[in-house]
Amino acid sequence: MSPTISSFIRTIPDYPKPGILFRDVTGLLEDPRGLRMTIDLIVHRYIDRPIDIVAGIEARGFIFGTAVAYELGVGFVPLRKAGKLPGDVIGVEYELEYGSDRLEMQVDAVSAGTEVLLIDDLIATGGTALAGIELIEQGGGQVHEACFVIDLPDLGGSDKLRAGGCDVFALCDFSGH
Repeated sequence: MSPTISSFIRTIPDYPKPGILFRDVTGLLEDPRGLRMTIDLIVHRYIDRPIDIVAGIEARGFIFGTAVAYELGVGFVPLRKAGKLPGDVIGVEYELEYGSDRLEMQVDAVSAGTEVLLIDDLIATGGTALAGIELIEQGGGQVHEACFVIDLPDLGGSDKLRAGGCDVFALCDFSGH
């Protein structure tokens, strides 16, 4: 029997704090079959779509996003935490479970009309992804779709993105647990 994407993902209970079931993609990255399968499935979905650039959210979105951008033959834009990018940046504040954070992008990374594929490893509540979408739109780009390796649908992030008009795709989901 062939492995599935979810078979490479470990669940770490009580990390980073009690009550959280952390979905760890490290096993997926460490296994050449898992990594190849992940990138191939994502690339296959977008190979004939009008994607001009891939934007990846720090940090694991960089891993998947750069490989996908390479395979699609397009560039890659890093969306980073505050203070990590040189030069002029635009930023968006977003809420976390406890507190807030800021996501930034270089001002010239996306231009008007650019079709962007947004990638991250996981969507939970959707705060970071919504900030990424807002950044891309501030730069003049349009998010073609938001793509994730894992969706945690019980936390509502995908629904928030869809409610805002963004298409969402995930390779696997962990619902009900």
